[in-house]
Amino acid sequence: MDTRPTAMMAAMRVLMPVPDRDFDVTEVAVPWRLLTDAGHEVVLATERAGTRPAADPRLLTGVLFGRLGAEPEPRRFYEQLTTAPEFAATVSWADVDVREYDGLLLPGGHAPGMRQYLGSEALRRQVARFWALDRPVGAICHGVLVPARTRDEATGRSLLADRRTTCLPKYMERTAYLTTAWRLGRYYRTYPAYVEDEVRSGLDDPGAQFERGPRELTRRGTATDDTHAFVVQDGRYLSARWPGDAYLFARRFLALLRG
Repeated sequence: MDTRPTAMMAAMRVLMPVPDRDFDVTEVAVPWRLLTDAGHEVVLATERAGTRPAADPRLLTGVLFGRLGAEPEPRRFYEQLTTAPEFAATVSWADVDVREYDGLLLPGGHAPGMRQYLGSEALRRQVARFWALDRPVGAICHGVLVPARTRDEATGRSLLADRRTTCLPKYMERTAYLTTAWRLGRYYRTYPAYVEDEVRSGLDDPGAQFERGPRELTRRGTATDDTHAFVVQDGRYLSARWPGDAYLFARRFLALLRG
């Protein structure tokens, strides 16, 4: 798909919060690459402005015996990102003016450093403010926990209470954990509760609203083939399950920006 900007489409600014360390390589680097290739600006936000963040190092070298890490192309994209000016020029997620952005992307990751981002009340306040603007919001994998945990100020309910959504499916999280626990302990279990269980608990009708997608464990979508990728769109909200959905997720988010 040609993601180059057209004369009729102005460049837009997209805010992408990340923790100081341990975010998912693919879920950050692929959307960043596709969005910037399309002429948009991606601004990274960390807890403190000026922090130079770092992806989960295991995903760059291989989680176990050189396997289960990011694919070669997303790793190359991440290398390109680390040399881009915006990588070190991060803004503070507590202080940013969300009205200055056209879209919000919430990537995932499962290693311990993600808790800084997934558990931040300051970030959730900003997400609530952006959500109220009715502009595109995308969340992938563990990133779906951020809007799921964010409460609407008027109702006290999760932002996703009445939305269709997906996230990291329980079977994926459980399989990764059981396969690697003998060597890596709870590396794949960010929290005691499974991501899917927590997301579903905030939905008005989990049976109707939660979409697990086709069962996948190893096959991933690519830059040219979405056969094994899956996303859910509900209005201006877009969600995806895992790194294998990142290319389709990024392209659909681009479509939301164009819309």
